[in-house]
Amino acid sequence: MYKKTSDKCIETSDDLFIFDKKFIKRYGIIAGMDEAGRGPLAGPVVTAIVISRNIPEGVNDSKKLTQQKREELFQKITTNCDYAIGISSVEEIDTYNILGATKISLRRALSNLKLKPQHIIIDGKYIDIFHNSECIIEGDSKSCSIASASIIAKVYRDNLMKMIHEIYPQYNFQKNKGYGTREHMKALENYGPTPLHRLTYKPVKKMIKFDVVKKWMDDSLIKRERLFKLGIF
Repeated sequence: MYKKTSDKCIETSDDLFIFDKKFIKRYGIIAGMDEAGRGPLAGPVVTAIVISRNIPEGVNDSKKLTQQKREELFQKITTNCDYAIGISSVEEIDTYNILGATKISLRRALSNLKLKPQHIIIDGKYIDIFHNSECIIEGDSKSCSIASASIIAKVYRDNLMKMIHEIYPQYNFQKNKGYGTREHMKALENYGPTPLHRLTYKPVKKMIKFDVVKKWMDDSLIKRERLFKLGIF
C-alpha cells in the first residue's frame, strides 16, 4: 500500500542541489528516480535512477530543457554519474495497468543500479514503493538527482521510439513518441495497432478490428524479432 501523500511528499528549496544536500546529510547516499512514457498510446515505460553525486551543472526538469540541452546533459550524466534504467513493456502495461507497470520499471531500475542508495526520492505521488523511499511532488523541478533521472528516462525513451519508428514508419513515432497526436490517430485508423500499442488504452481499443489484428499477428513476426533485440517486447 502507498502511504498518504501528505505524510511522504516534501516541498522545499527551489535550488536543486541544495534540495538534495539536505537528504544526503540526513540519509547518506541518496538517489533520484523518474519515469517517461506513462501517457503515450504506444511504447514502453522507462524509469531512470541516478545517485546524487557528480551531477553536472544545468540539470533541470527535462520538460523545461531543449532537446539539444537534454542530449548534452544525458551524455554528461551517463558519463559521470552512477545510474541505471528499468523498462516495462507494453504487454506489462496492458496486463498490470500503467501504475503497476511503472512500479515494475522502478524496481528494475533499482535492481540494475550497482551502488545501492540508502534513501530514494521519486518524482510524483503515491509511488513510494521501497521501504527507504518517498515521493516528491514536482520533484523533477526541485531535486538535481530526480531532474537527472528525468533527463535520462526522457532521452533514452525518445531514442527507443526513434528506433521503433524505423520498424513502423507510418506512425511517425520519431516525432510523436507514441503520444496520441492527430497524425498518430489517423495512422491508427488507417493501419490499426502495432505490437507496441497499448491495447487497453481507450483511443487504441476503439481502433481494434478483427481483420486488422489478424493481419498484424500474421505479418509482424520479423518485426517482433527486431523489437526483442531492442529489449522492449
